[in-house]
Amino acid sequence: MWAQRGVEPVTFWSQVPCPTTTPQPPQLHSDVDKGEGKVKYVLSGEGATSIFTIDENTGDIHATKRLDREAQAYYTLQAQAIDRLTNLPVEPRSEFVVKVQDINDNEPKFIDGPYVAGVPERSSLGTKVVQVAATDADDPTYGNSARVVYSIVEGQPYFSVEPKTGVIRTALPNMDRETRDQYVLVIQAKDMVGQMGGLSGTTSVTVTLTDVNDNPPRFAHKIYQYTVLESLPVQSVVARIKAADADIGSNAEMDYRIMDSDGPGMFNITTDEDTQEGVIILHKPLDFETKSGFALRIEATNRNIDSNLLSLGPFSDTTSVKVTVEDVNEPPVFSTRFNKMVVSEDARVGFSIGRVSAHDPDTPHSTIRYSIDRNTDMDRFFNVDALNGVISTAKPLDREASSVHNLTIFATESQDPTQIGKGITLITVLDINDNAPVFAEDYDTVLCENAMPGQVIEKISAVDKDEPLNGHRFYFTLDAPVAGNLNFTLRDNKDNTATVLTKRGGFRRREQPMYRLPVLITDNGSPALSSTNTLSVRVCECDSSGVPLSCGAVAYTATGLSTGALLAILGCIITLLVMVLLIVTMRRRRKQPLILEEERDIRENIVRYDDEGGGEEDTEAFDMVTLRNLNIVRDPSVRRDVTPDTPTYFHYTAASRPPYKSLPDNVVFREFIWERLKDADVDPTAPPYDSLQTYAFEGSGSVAESLSSLESLSTDSDQNYDYLSNWGPRFKKLADLYGNSDSGSVFS
Repeated sequence: MWAQRGVEPVTFWSQVPCPTTTPQPPQLHSDVDKGEGKVKYVLSGEGATSIFTIDENTGDIHATKRLDREAQAYYTLQAQAIDRLTNLPVEPRSEFVVKVQDINDNEPKFIDGPYVAGVPERSSLGTKVVQVAATDADDPTYGNSARVVYSIVEGQPYFSVEPKTGVIRTALPNMDRETRDQYVLVIQAKDMVGQMGGLSGTTSVTVTLTDVNDNPPRFAHKIYQYTVLESLPVQSVVARIKAADADIGSNAEMDYRIMDSDGPGMFNITTDEDTQEGVIILHKPLDFETKSGFALRIEATNRNIDSNLLSLGPFSDTTSVKVTVEDVNEPPVFSTRFNKMVVSEDARVGFSIGRVSAHDPDTPHSTIRYSIDRNTDMDRFFNVDALNGVISTAKPLDREASSVHNLTIFATESQDPTQIGKGITLITVLDINDNAPVFAEDYDTVLCENAMPGQVIEKISAVDKDEPLNGHRFYFTLDAPVAGNLNFTLRDNKDNTATVLTKRGGFRRREQPMYRLPVLITDNGSPALSSTNTLSVRVCECDSSGVPLSCGAVAYTATGLSTGALLAILGCIITLLVMVLLIVTMRRRRKQPLILEEERDIRENIVRYDDEGGGEEDTEAFDMVTLRNLNIVRDPSVRRDVTPDTPTYFHYTAASRPPYKSLPDNVVFREFIWERLKDADVDPTAPPYDSLQTYAFEGSGSVAESLSSLESLSTDSDQNYDYLSNWGPRFKKLADLYGNSDSGSVFS
């Protein structure tokens, strides 16, 4: 065995002898080697050449690196002696194992650290908290390198640790969480059984004291005082009180109760689960005038009490609460908040139904005014006396329209109209017999032609909007005029129904397709009311089982008239219709007069004829009446600023001028054109641009020559058109035609 400084000791097992007496390096030697240098040693296997080398001449084996047993404890190598010249083995290959001997070069380590643990407060001495464990990588089978002991470095005198097991225990009894709830311990693990020169490692252990219910609830004050308004609504919070408890979680949960009170049932108390406060809630309305203060005795008790800690109790506490009620101006209060009244349906307008009453709780003799909330009486059926509260009818009542009226009555203080009290009045309308009975439905009665005498054809019943106390009783009879008819009879079934039967057979819808049977229905009211209801009976053709096949009147077909005759009659009717349409169409297309309105200006109408005239003698091409009708020409003096003194070929005085209709045709046209020309010259409303007037007249030998108004200019007019030259380029043509003309004649 040989060891090098700073290197793990190495143990060899070999099939060849190894020197053991001197601390020389391990050596392999072959019996064939005579020391002549003919043998060479070769090493192979794990770590050969990298960790271990061999002297090829002497067979000495050396380690070239530091060895770590914790990384690899064994190496398997092979050695062989070969001939240096031939490289042939001189002996078989030998295998040996190199074992690395351990030294204490690894400190203990806490693999699971740091630790967190908890222990209940007030635990007894020696209560186990947690167990720690450290591991040492050294060889546990060789020496004390891996033998660990535990000790506590920090955390005394509260905790201790067992040296061999690492179990941490409490070292003091009755530790109080409310005083200190957390401790941080430092635990050391040391190898070599804790001897000098051993290696060590440490870890931390955080120990938390968990809570137990070892503290009772305590009120901070023995008396609490609160003030509330008397108008505080019911179920409102009056106050919140809390008993302090040093514990936490479920150990601090508590229940509150009212142990004693001078106002039984006025208040209730519950626990706010989030804050553990006692919430005092108003259970009944407050009234300052009745009682202005209350005294309560309240107890707070822990819910979860540990039976092992009863000696620390009692786990409850009590306190007093005084509640002072402040007065407020309250609205009037009805003596009965909900009133019921009845009234007959036939009550007259102004009938007193009942009375409501309210008073001011603050001022007993204060004046109260009453009114109806019209949102509850939209149709204004009722009134209330503003001073005495008497409710009366304002309109006739109809129980069938509304049998119950739910009114809201307002009571208002006269001195403070903002204070309004509300009361409910329920008015029930009592029924009277004011509705006659009628058919329960619209009956569609079918009578088969093959019906037999005495056959039931319909069962009828009645309804009545009234609701008598003893129920309805209806009586059915046929109306007096038809009571003795030979076709039908009616039988009252005495159960508010009646049956209609036939008196005969042989009904034929061709003879009479419909029968109307008046039925008189009478009720049992006082006074009794009745109504006549008509039952319509249709006669139908039915099959053998009584199912209607066809109903109503039978179409009458004329006999002895052939189809050809019917077609001839129809053709004549169509021919007459066509002739009427043609006549109407021709009348509509009749030529209308050229002048339709008296005020229409003839110069604005262009009449086009598609035929050629034959001269002046041709009077058949178009209607001359239109041009002769000159009475429609407007009087130029009506809307003319200046009346022109223009020449004419025919001079007439106003009295001697003959009518137009007596003049020759050529004169008629000439006079007509002349009148139009005068109108155009002096019309101040005429457009400021050239206008073309076209007159549909053509004939031979006309002395009028050109009829165009564009070439006609009256120079005798007093009106001056020179201003047109100042109106710009758009009026240049008119300025040239009218402003600078030297013509002295009317016609060119």
